[in-house]
Amino acid sequence: MQSTPKSAIMLALACAVISGTNNFLTKIAVTAVNNPTAYTFLKNAIVGVFLLGIILLARKWGEIRRLNRAQIRQLIAIAAIGGSVPFILYFTGLTMISAVNAAFIHKTLFIWVALLAVPFLKERLGQIQITALLLLLAAHLVMGVPSFAFNRGEFFVLAATLLWAVENIIAKKALTDLSPLTVIGARMVLGSLVIFFVVAWQGNIGLLLDLNTTQWGWTMLTSLLLLGYVLTWYTALKYAPATLVAALLVPAVFVTNFLNAIFISHTMSLAQIYNGVLVVMGITLLIWSSRKLRKEFQVYPRESVSL
Repeated sequence: MQSTPKSAIMLALACAVISGTNNFLTKIAVTAVNNPTAYTFLKNAIVGVFLLGIILLARKWGEIRRLNRAQIRQLIAIAAIGGSVPFILYFTGLTMISAVNAAFIHKTLFIWVALLAVPFLKERLGQIQITALLLLLAAHLVMGVPSFAFNRGEFFVLAATLLWAVENIIAKKALTDLSPLTVIGARMVLGSLVIFFVVAWQGNIGLLLDLNTTQWGWTMLTSLLLLGYVLTWYTALKYAPATLVAALLVPAVFVTNFLNAIFISHTMSLAQIYNGVLVVMGITLLIWSSRKLRKEFQVYPRESVSL
C-alpha cells in the first residue's frame, strides 16, 4: 500500500475493527483454553510462525542480517516491553481484579501514547487534536468509572498499559529505518519465547499439548485476527504519528460492544450509544485534522510532525 497519511488512517481503522472483533471472540476463546497465559503464548507463537513465513516470502532476511547493534537493542526492547512482559502483567492482574476495571485501565492507552509522543517523538498537538482526544476520553468515561481498590492487580494492569505505550514510542523510532515485518517479527517471535518460559515455570506446558479440536479452532481463529492486527497496526504506525494511530484504535471498544449487542445481549445501553457518538465525533475530528500532515513526513519520518 502506498505510504500516505490516508492509507495509514485506513489501516489504523481496519486495525480497530480487527481488534474489536478479536476482543469479542477472545472472551470465548480464553474460556475454552482455560489458562490465559498459555492461550496468549499459543496465539503469539502461531502469529510468530506465520510472520517468519511472510518474512521468507517477502525476502526480508537481508534486512535482518544488516541489523546494527542499536536496532537489535530496539527490537529486543520491543519484544520485552511490548510482546511479553506486559501480557504477563496484564493477565496476572486480571486474575486479581474485575474485567471491568482492567478494561477501563487498558483503554487509557491512547492518552499515555499522546503524553509520551510529544516529548520523545516531537509530535505536536493543536487545539483540534486536543479537542478530539478529549472527546475520546469522554467516550471512555461515559461508560462509567469503576470503583478502584488501588491494589496490586490494578497496578499490574496499569504497568502493562504503560509498557505498551512505551513500546509504541520505541517501535515508532525503530520503524524509521526498519520495515514493519521485521519489527513485528521480533515482537512476536522473541516475545513468545519469554512467555513460553513463564508457562513452563508455571508448570502449564501440559496444557499446550492437551488441546481439543474446539480449543485449537478458537486459538487459530483469534491468532489469524491477531496477525491482521499487528500487520495493520505497525504499518500504520510507520507512516502516521503514534498519537493518531493510538487514538484511531479507540473505536475497537464500540466494535466489541456492537458485536456483543448483536450476538449476546441483543441490546445496547444508553451509555454504549453515547460512547459510539463521542467516538465518531472524536475520530472524525482527528481524520479531518490529519489532512495537515506534512508530505515531508512520509519521506523523512525522523522529522517532527503536527497531527
